[in-house]
Amino acid sequence: MSGGRRAAGALESEIMNVLQRAAEPLTPAGVRQCLGGDLAYTTVVTILTRMHDKGLLVRGKSGRAYRYAPVSDEPGLVARRMHQAMDGRPDRAAVLARFVESLSDKDERLVRTLLEGG
Repeated sequence: MSGGRRAAGALESEIMNVLQRAAEPLTPAGVRQCLGGDLAYTTVVTILTRMHDKGLLVRGKSGRAYRYAPVSDEPGLVARRMHQAMDGRPDRAAVLARFVESLSDKDERLVRTLLEGG
């Protein structure tokens, strides 16, 4: 890597972008190649495995390696993160109320429209 260490989560984001743009699931070698080939193969495998363990990726066996793909598109992943943030909270109503309070008028109208089935 020529620019030093990446910020926390930056490599996961780069890998997710590569997998979302790919026409098919990719092996770690394929992901590494799409990233420019400057990362160690083991680093790519480690990040892919962690992302799979977090539920962000699905994988299937391909010879001795796995092929990885995102479980969802970007909006689906954001929705999943929002849901995970809510899990285990003792007062979900308070969390949702704070979220709604922080919405812009435009976003609040959009949420209302979505809730009304429109």
